Amino acid sequence: MSDTSPNSLAGPKILLQGDSGSGKTYALATIVNWAARQNPPRQVFVLFTENGLEALLGWWRTPPEDPQTGKPIRPAAPVPDNLHWHILRNLTIDLVGMKNAAQQAGTLSYQALANVVDPSRGTANPAYKVLEACENFPDDRTGQKFGNIGSWGPERILCIDSLSELGQAYIKMCIGNKPVMAQNEYQVAQNNLMNFLRYQTQAGLFTFVMTAHLQKQANELTGAMTQMTKAIGKAMSDDIPQLFSEVIYCYREGAQFWWDTTPVGVLTKTRYLPLRAKIPPDLGFIMDKWLERSKA
Repeated sequence: MSDTSPNSLAGPKILLQGDSGSGKTYALATIVNWAARQNPPRQVFVLFTENGLEALLGWWRTPPEDPQTGKPIRPAAPVPDNLHWHILRNLTIDLVGMKNAAQQAGTLSYQALANVVDPSRGTANPAYKVLEACENFPDDRTGQKFGNIGSWGPERILCIDSLSELGQAYIKMCIGNKPVMAQNEYQVAQNNLMNFLRYQTQAGLFTFVMTAHLQKQANELTGAMTQMTKAIGKAMSDDIPQLFSEVIYCYREGAQFWWDTTPVGVLTKTRYLPLRAKIPPDLGFIMDKWLERSKA
């Protein structure tokens, strides 16, 4: 039975952020493996807003080769039974929508484009699809549904890959297929996305892991460049990290992936990891520390 009592220690809220190819999605396998080792095994649910499933499954099915020997660094293994996933395949504009947007961009002024209202945006609302999946999580692997994430206890783990395309879903919620976004629409999209992130990080007892990309942002006082979480525009970048218990910088050196909690020019925070660079990317370390603090 789920432990949802007021005294339950909520699971960690983890933000893995870095450039493309820095091993963020791949690292999700470490929390799946950790959860599979528990007694009983804990269930992990991954909601994909982009094409990341192949990278995650590759951890077990096609392990990378050792550059020195040319042999896999570990044997291939079955995908753990405790992993469930759902791919949101309808977050993009179809060809008809792109054709209409191109026609508008070629004939209307910028001001006219900003005032266009797409009458079909309500019927093809990708943010609604995200919320619908959270209301009764559908597992593409088994066809089962696992209920409302709001009822999940700390024995379950939810991952979203990634924030970049999640942000695009909230943009399309506001503008549909029109080719330009007005300032007031930015605010609506940002507010709704922040409400979603606050729900995931503040309302639930489940562990939450999200991947995100970074964008460069200049400090208005010093002019120094800082890499901030990429979402919708730059106005909300400062507000996202404070929602999470862990904000980890993911990077790659050669063929090796690492985490860093003390990088220069990147905002990070941690409650479980050591303060240093070149941390092996293993979410199980965080979960073990959390389990220790969860003991009555």
